[in-house]
Amino acid sequence: MAADSASDDSKFLRQDDDFKNSGVGQADWSAKKMVWIPSEKEGFEAASIKEEKGDDVLVELANGRKATVNKDDIQKMNPPKFSKVEDMAALTCLNEASVLHNLKERYFSSLIYTYSGLFCVVVNPYKMLPIYSEKIIQIYKGKKRHEVPPHIYSITDNAYRNMMQEREDQSILCTGESGAGKTENTKKVIQYLAVVASSHKGSKKDTGGELEKQLLQANPILEAFGNAKTIKNDNSSRFGKFIKLNFDVTGFLVGANIDTYLLEKSRCIRQAKIERAFHIFYYMVAGAKDQLKEELLLEDFGDYRFLVAGHVEVPGQEDDEMFIETLEAMEIMGFSEDERTGMMKVVSTVLQLGNIKFNKERNNEQATMPDNTAAQKVCHLQGINVTDFTRSVLTPRIKVGREVVQKAQTKEQADFAIEALAKAMYERLFRWILARVNKTLDKAKRKGASFLGILDIAGFEIFEDNSFEQLCINYTNERLQQLFNHTMFILEQEEYKREGIDWAFIDFGLDLQPCIELIERPNNPPGILALLDEECWFPKATDLSFVEKLMNTHTAHCKFSKPKSLKDKTAFSVLHYAGKVDYNGANWLTKNMDPLNDNVTALLNNSSNPFIQDLWKDGEPHASQNGTLFPEWGTTLDQAHSTLVKSSAL
Repeated sequence: MAADSASDDSKFLRQDDDFKNSGVGQADWSAKKMVWIPSEKEGFEAASIKEEKGDDVLVELANGRKATVNKDDIQKMNPPKFSKVEDMAALTCLNEASVLHNLKERYFSSLIYTYSGLFCVVVNPYKMLPIYSEKIIQIYKGKKRHEVPPHIYSITDNAYRNMMQEREDQSILCTGESGAGKTENTKKVIQYLAVVASSHKGSKKDTGGELEKQLLQANPILEAFGNAKTIKNDNSSRFGKFIKLNFDVTGFLVGANIDTYLLEKSRCIRQAKIERAFHIFYYMVAGAKDQLKEELLLEDFGDYRFLVAGHVEVPGQEDDEMFIETLEAMEIMGFSEDERTGMMKVVSTVLQLGNIKFNKERNNEQATMPDNTAAQKVCHLQGINVTDFTRSVLTPRIKVGREVVQKAQTKEQADFAIEALAKAMYERLFRWILARVNKTLDKAKRKGASFLGILDIAGFEIFEDNSFEQLCINYTNERLQQLFNHTMFILEQEEYKREGIDWAFIDFGLDLQPCIELIERPNNPPGILALLDEECWFPKATDLSFVEKLMNTHTAHCKFSKPKSLKDKTAFSVLHYAGKVDYNGANWLTKNMDPLNDNVTALLNNSSNPFIQDLWKDGEPHASQNGTLFPEWGTTLDQAHSTLVKSSAL
């Protein structure tokens, strides 16, 4: 039975070569003069050449229809022996049509991994294939790339062997648009190394497999708090991560460290239609029962303003069951019961903050809180005094010159302060979880000699409504793509040089430079981010004045344009490497600043709850403003670059 199962699984790795090597297929292809022509529906369509007249070519399609096309639009077709080829660098005719056809043919045969020279291309099957078992891992263990079918395991094994043999750090970069499968493949890399590096000699010492178990449980926790359902992806990473797996000189896994970037904290206060906030909100409200539900002061989904569409469900997933799984993962990671309860109290508080309502006083603009029920729940959960909290929000003490005075807030200012607090609170919790996970993963006594890094950044996004978060994500991907092109194509061209091929050097990374400069340039003229920072300093600045400055500054830029439809005055477009994206500049000034009310943070810093006190012990939250976010991206890219240039494992 096991043998039959193993042979069945092999069809998802490699196909029968009988037909493509047969003389019949070859003769048929030669006789018909097969080529590719453009097709609106399919991209490219197979056709046979019937007649050539100057620049025009008469072709016949598979359905018998004839068409005349320009010879420049025709792309050559590869002989049948190249059907479903494992490495597209081996194709005789290397063109767009042939690459797409090869990927498509392999995909329909459930062969989702295909090499393209130094790269491995993965097409998401949107279903689980039986190619990730321990038996499959054993097939790839210690094998060279050409000895086994294409697979993420082969990429990983080669990176691991290179690290061991060359004593140099390695890095694997997963890149692609949102929903492409980056996070799932990152998990497979970790799964493979957890098996291979723990079965290595010396694995019974020190951790005895505990570290590998904990490493695999870190993902469910980070996904619960950092992933969400979007229009394109039911489990979309709303943050980026760089996972460093540390190995000793014998190749044994001795520790791990995870850095995260660009948490989309605004998702906890608002979401697009049919999208969700972070998974943990739904897990908790659906899954907390009896005493825990009472302790967390939980209500129904429809009672929370921050859960815009109530209980949006994910097909094939039960949120109450996922809550139990998340708590179990935390237990394996060594989170105490007090820590788990403290975390859930913060999540519940974020939801309750959305239910605090302010009104305007009749005679002036001053904000009032007619009903403090939600505020009482917030303060109970956070261990602070409700009177002090209400005063801190409505009439905070601020410094004017040398004096400290109380200043009444408008309804808009109070709403803004509560939303900023909710986002900062959630971000604090996420960073605390990350630090807690890293503490567990990095407790090994052995010192790491080398590391293997996996970079999994939120993929390129083009939604119906694209805001500041999408620009941040797309800019990061633009930089990564430039790094990818520059590094990998330089390696390819250096190979040409070594082999004595006459070749004019091309820097493919420069193709993306104009778009990157449009976004990040500090001055002469300032880019989008610099202009946004500048506008935040002006008291009377608005999102509209920011977009008008963009238009005036970059009207002639080759990567910038005004959308054809001018219904929205805050709209502008950027031409990225992956396509043109229409951005909506509404709320960008608010999102860029997110200033916190010092009076409220001081209360939280002195909370009666030790967990909350610990969360706010260092005052101003890290990376609450745009200015502190971008050095992180630079660090990510620098880390990736320093290891990528040494690595062939991509």
